[in-house]
Amino acid sequence: MSGCGCDDALRLLEEYLHNELCSADAADIREHVRTCATCREELLVNTNLMSALRRSCRERAPEQVRTQVIVALRASYRAHG
Repeated sequence: MSGCGCDDALRLLEEYLHNELCSADAADIREHVRTCATCREELLVNTNLMSALRRSCRERAPEQVRTQVIVALRASYRAHG
């Protein structure tokens, strides 16, 4: 991707936040966010959301919840695998 507009930045924002883009694409998004207040705000919201999720995931879920999640994941994998 050479250059980046709002559509590209917003579409690739999650991958950007997870460091899953090649360095050129990440640089394009960084440059766009630096100059676009709307996309910069969206990046901030998503960054704060990820931070909140990380904080909340530090504690171990109750065993019943863990079991329900594992059962649901296995069922999903069987249905789509």
